Amino acid sequence: MPRGPTPSQAAAALKAGSLVILPTETVYGLGADAGDASAVARLFEAKGRPRFNPLIAHVADAAAATRIGAFDDRAQALAAAFWPGPLTLVLPYRDGGGVCDLARAGLETVALRVPAHATAQAVLRAFGGPVVAPSANRSGRPSPTTFHDAVEETGFAAAAAVDGGACTVGLESTVVACIGPDLQLLRPGGLDRAAIEAVVGPLAEAAADAKRSPGRLARHYAPSAPLRLEAVEPRAGEAYLGFGPGTARWNLSPAGDLREAAANLFAFLRAADRTRPAGIAVAPIPREGLGEAINDRLKRAAGFVG
Repeated sequence: MPRGPTPSQAAAALKAGSLVILPTETVYGLGADAGDASAVARLFEAKGRPRFNPLIAHVADAAAATRIGAFDDRAQALAAAFWPGPLTLVLPYRDGGGVCDLARAGLETVALRVPAHATAQAVLRAFGGPVVAPSANRSGRPSPTTFHDAVEETGFAAAAAVDGGACTVGLESTVVACIGPDLQLLRPGGLDRAAIEAVVGPLAEAAADAKRSPGRLARHYAPSAPLRLEAVEPRAGEAYLGFGPGTARWNLSPAGDLREAAANLFAFLRAADRTRPAGIAVAPIPREGLGEAINDRLKRAAGFVG
């Protein structure tokens, strides 16, 4: 498997029906041609991902997205404000939009994102169509935010892997559904709720519609070791992820910066898990801003949702 393919080489592999590991600003993705049902089926198989869990289609720009999903004024406002970036919009699907039924989990909607990572942009432009790229981990595992972790997880299934450095956001995209009278937050992520609500007003919760978004399984993002949350200090045999001032080996942010904590979360969970501890204890994380998404990931990793 070549480590350093050019964007045109990665695009050629996708056009040939192969899977490709791609960097984005959120997490590394395992990419496939969104319109190739056979390639998408191999992607589900490689990840061990249930087929009822829809995939996000990545495109190079908003113009490409409008050929796939039906945008209303609210969706247009969000795209203008936050694309390219860590926001996914769930929209009514336009027939012939190039995202196969399997990628959409049989739904009449489609999840769309324009990533901000320069390398991902280059691959998408060279490919010329939508690419589904769920996180490049086996289903249920922590998302990879480094090239090494992505290759360790699903490199066996990829014809090529593009090294784009460490992911700067470190959390999957925020998912907002624009399919009814109220905009719905389906998944908190790398764009915080307040920024979105400043553009379109309050977001409704959407537990009943969670099937339209990835990342909503009750147990997800989980290391092998059990997690203990809201831990002030570790117990014997536990690895410890700290937050704020302290001497923890894996401190998500000594300065108490939620953006830094988000960027470090999955990499530190993986590093701690490699030591084969009796468990992993995690310090309390504030819930405002990006803390909403960080706590969501930690609760699902611990199996506390559902």
